[in-house]
Order: sequence, then structure tokens, then C-alpha cells
Amino acid sequence: MTSDNAMRGSSAVDHLALYRSRHAPDQRVVITGLGAITSIGLSVPEFWDSVTTGRSGVRLIDGYDVDDYPTHIAGVVPPFDPPEFLSRKRARRMARFSQLAVIAAHEALEDAGLGHALESERAGVLLGCAIGGLDEHQEAVETMVDKGGMRISPFYIVMSPANLAGFHVANEYRILGYNNSVVTACAAGTQAIGEATEVIRRGDADVMVAGGTEAGLSELGLAAFCVNQAFSRRNDEPEKASRPFDIDRDGFVGGEGSGIVVLERLDRALERGADIHAEVLGYGASNDAYHLIAPDPEGVGAARAIKAALRRADVPAEAIDYINAHATGTPLGDVSETKAIKAVLGERAYDVPVSSTKSQIGHLFGAAGAVEGIATILALRNGILPPTINLDNPDPECDLDYVPLVAREADIRIAMSNSFGLGGQNAVIVFARWEGE
Repeated sequence: MTSDNAMRGSSAVDHLALYRSRHAPDQRVVITGLGAITSIGLSVPEFWDSVTTGRSGVRLIDGYDVDDYPTHIAGVVPPFDPPEFLSRKRARRMARFSQLAVIAAHEALEDAGLGHALESERAGVLLGCAIGGLDEHQEAVETMVDKGGMRISPFYIVMSPANLAGFHVANEYRILGYNNSVVTACAAGTQAIGEATEVIRRGDADVMVAGGTEAGLSELGLAAFCVNQAFSRRNDEPEKASRPFDIDRDGFVGGEGSGIVVLERLDRALERGADIHAEVLGYGASNDAYHLIAPDPEGVGAARAIKAALRRADVPAEAIDYINAHATGTPLGDVSETKAIKAVLGERAYDVPVSSTKSQIGHLFGAAGAVEGIATILALRNGILPPTINLDNPDPECDLDYVPLVAREADIRIAMSNSFGLGGQNAVIVFARWEGE
């Protein structure tokens, strides 16, 4: 782990003070709980330990035969048994993406000190998911072809839709208020946390359980992305396949997992003595309206989302001390995001560390922004920047400080997390380190 004491974010101290002076506690939103299940950890502590030590969760797929496909690797969550609170019978009636969400939500609520059941009409759920139960779709179609349509599971139609993760989280933890789902591809997790913040700010909830979940690594999912030549084919060295900003990158690596946070109105969190991880300053969203798959090559749409997030966060671009990049490892995407960052931050872009958590866990689609948001929050809290592993030969067009190879100590106060989805749907969120009142 290297240290960079020069990057102190001195200007951010004043910007945070100004923000706090302009916004009342009942209009400010903080994060009091974190939960995650990923290929590098079945809990937040395991995940963060792996992040800071630069461990990769990408490995050979062993759940089905991949010989017919050019890609044999993914960031798969290690095998796990349903936890005690989730019976095997109930787990069998949840698609995998819903199981992951319920497990991550349990950790987040326990971390927030809110217990297992909220039983509150002032608590809500807002989850992001891009794909939903793709594995359930595949199984149902195979059954229909082999045995006839009347032999598909009666649970199929209530397991596969993307909104069912939100149902299961609400049902499990008795969350009786606001409920919504976000399906904006790879921006969904970030947009869910951002929109949940706005739900609290407008008075529709006091507490929100928000984030993203995804489990789209069935054979159907692998085939679909292989046909589009989107996945890396670096099968001989799985842990080195996800290579954001590297000149030798050849596509992204698929991943699965869930990231869930508990958001609360600040005055409520203070009143109950909650342990606050970070504050959400604001978020922004935009559309490229450019191409079905490819990002705007100049990063214009992404830049609009960054500007919108800064405007809603009520801080200038100069206040940003660190950026957790979307950075999937695609030839077009990494360059486009680099241009977007430069367009908003100007020359200061060269002084702001940027890194990609996807280099370690792959691309979690609808869960990506939520898990990366958690990495950003932990970076703020612990003063450690996640590394971009596998960045051995930087692309000349990607010329910022990407925290290559190893984690870095840094005193950061305001950070931004980018998520740019398929179809040019973008979301960016800005967090601040919690320093008390």
C-alpha cells in the first residue's frame, strides 16, 4: 500500500462546511448501514479486506459447460448456504438475485443497528437490477421445449421479474412504506441509492434500504455477451482479465453480487446515536441518446451526469478528492469516461485519483454502482483508495491517476462514484466523509 500525503483535499473542508451551513439536518441524508456479497467477500469486512489487498474474484466458471464459448471466466460469488434467518424452502422460491439482495440487506440492517424487522410505514425499499432472473428464464424455456409449457414451475413468473428482489427485501424485513425498482442497466445501483436519497429529502420516508443486486451469469447471459463480443477472452489468466484503462484490455468480465445501504435522515440518525459511515451530498442522471450499446465517444452524456450530481450535491468540481470510475475495461468506455472526467474537472483531473473496483470483481451490471458506492464510502471512512489492479500498461488515451496496482492511503473528504449503463443511461453520486456535527 502506497501513501500520497500530497493529496489532502484541503479545499473540500471549506466546501463541506458551506454545504452543512446551507442544509438543515432534516434535509440531509446519511448512510448508517452497509451490506455486500461479492466474488471477493460474503460480507462488507471480507469485501473491503480483499479490495485493499488487491485480490481478484475472477475465476473459471464451473457451474455449466463453457467449452462452446470464447469466454470461460466471471466474478462468481463463492458457494454459500442460506443464512439461518432464510429457510431453505423460502430460498428455493427466490431467484438467485433476490437471495443475494436479502442477504446483503440483512447485513446492512444489522450494521445500522436496526435489527431484523423494521415494521415501519416510514421505511422504504428502492433496489436496482438490470437483468433479473435470467437463470430462471433459461430454466423455464428449457423445460417448455423439453417437456411442454405446462411443466414449467408455477413459481417462475413470481421469481424472475427484476422488481422481485425489492419485494423479498420488504417482505423479509417488514418494510411497509415507499417501494420502487430501478432498471437502468449498469447505472441501476447508483440510481437506486440516489433516488432513495431524494425520497427521504422530500419527506416520503425516514429510512430507505437501497442498492443493487444481480445474478446474470447463467449460460444464457454468458452466450448473449459473447455473441456481442463484449466479454474478455483472457481465459488463461482469469485474475488478470479485468484490465480497466490498460492498453491490453479486451472487454469486460461479468460478475454477480449485491450491495445494499441503509439511508436515514440525519436528524433521526443523530437522535438514535447511529454510527454514520458517510453522507450523501447528491446525485445526477443523464442519457447519452447516442447508441444502443456504445457510449458517446466524447463522454458528453457522462459529463452531463457528473455536472448534474455536483449541482445537486451543492459542491463545485474542485471539491472532488477521489472518483470511483465506472471503467469496465472496454476499449471505448474507458476512454469516454476519461474524457468526461477531464471535461468537468479540467486540468485538476490530473490531480484527482481515479480507480476501478471492477478490476477486482468484474462488472456486476445492476449491482455494480451499489457495490462500488460501498467501496467509495469505505475509502472515505478509512482513508484508503481502492487500486486498479492489472493496470500494467496504461492506454495513452487514459492518462489520469488510476491508483495502479496497489491501494493508496489518502486523506479524502468528498468522493464521486460513476455508473454508465447500456443504452447510454448514466448515474453519478457524490458522498462525503462523516466528520460529525
